[in-house]
Amino acid sequence: MTRNRGVGLIMAAALLFAACQGQATTPPGGLTGCIVGVSWNNFQQPRWASTDRPSMQKVIRDGGGVFIDFDANLDSVQQLTDVETLINQGAKVLVLLAQNQQAVLPALEKAKAAKIPVIAYDRLIEDPSVLYITFNNVDVGKAEAAALFAKVPKGNYVIIKGDPGDPNAASFLPQGFDEAGLKDKVASGDITIVAEQFTDAWATQKAQNNMEAIIDKANADGVKIDAVLAENDSTALGVVAAIQSKGYDIIPVSGQDGDHANLNNVAKGLQYVDVWKNSNELGKTAGAAALQLCEGKAIADIELPAGVVGDAYKPLAGNKPADFKTPGPDGKNGTGDENTVKSFILQVTPVTAETLNLPLDAGWIKKADLCKGVDAATAPAACK
Repeated sequence: MTRNRGVGLIMAAALLFAACQGQATTPPGGLTGCIVGVSWNNFQQPRWASTDRPSMQKVIRDGGGVFIDFDANLDSVQQLTDVETLINQGAKVLVLLAQNQQAVLPALEKAKAAKIPVIAYDRLIEDPSVLYITFNNVDVGKAEAAALFAKVPKGNYVIIKGDPGDPNAASFLPQGFDEAGLKDKVASGDITIVAEQFTDAWATQKAQNNMEAIIDKANADGVKIDAVLAENDSTALGVVAAIQSKGYDIIPVSGQDGDHANLNNVAKGLQYVDVWKNSNELGKTAGAAALQLCEGKAIADIELPAGVVGDAYKPLAGNKPADFKTPGPDGKNGTGDENTVKSFILQVTPVTAETLNLPLDAGWIKKADLCKGVDAATAPAACK
């Protein structure tokens, strides 16, 4: 239970008491005006609490708004309860990082019934009423695969996917792999996919367990693994841990997010590429959009103020929401069940050992953290 949940439960109890006394359920503690309620699916992945949350919170508070949030701790049922509590606390806008895009739909319906606009934050919710704010996850997959293909153009690949309930894992990242040429390379015989595995909750330990089992089978079959497409950093950590625990030779591994431990692994040579998503910028985008939705602006009329998002990350479509065609509830394009949602899609930056100066110069990571444990003889330029 987080500190925010404790505060939220106290406030919810106050609301219930007021209702039982026949009083108006105005949020206690002087919470009026633009109240933005945020439901995080988990704080176990480090980026949400360390970058997205404080950046979003600062923009909202600096704009005169009130920020309330809960961590559902990977529990879809708890997330529904959290959203109901946020609505009862007077939230004028909801920001939802969905644990599962299907399981969260009842929460979306509650928000619609209360006429509360919803921002789908970094994970798609299949509904045309939401504002979808994320990074270009197709480009993430494309950048991961392109980097590995350049390093290992031929060989045996393993694909470690994220949570099957997340469209990023099931649709957008694989689409990026294919745009980088994965299907063509498999068809030509240059690349053989020896294993492909989803990872529940994107959990590092589960990714490690899965990868260890894959290594054991490959060893039994006399197959050498040459590269691993891990869809994000938490799964990449599990892959690297599995490779080390099994005494396997270091092989190129991909990831995304720019988590500090993974950038350190890039510096050590344990992870080949990390597609950096400057989530400070994503949090600021959501905060700026939420403030305008509080003012009563329609989603289509929102405009990101100049300077809120850095030029290297801002949407290629500009500062107004652009149409985004979803893959549909079944995750497959072209089946007729796709939706169109308004969106802000931010840009991403692939980072290898040669370009570690990018997150370092941006202040994303300190040199001491980036270069901790790096062998001086093989250290990349950013660590010298």
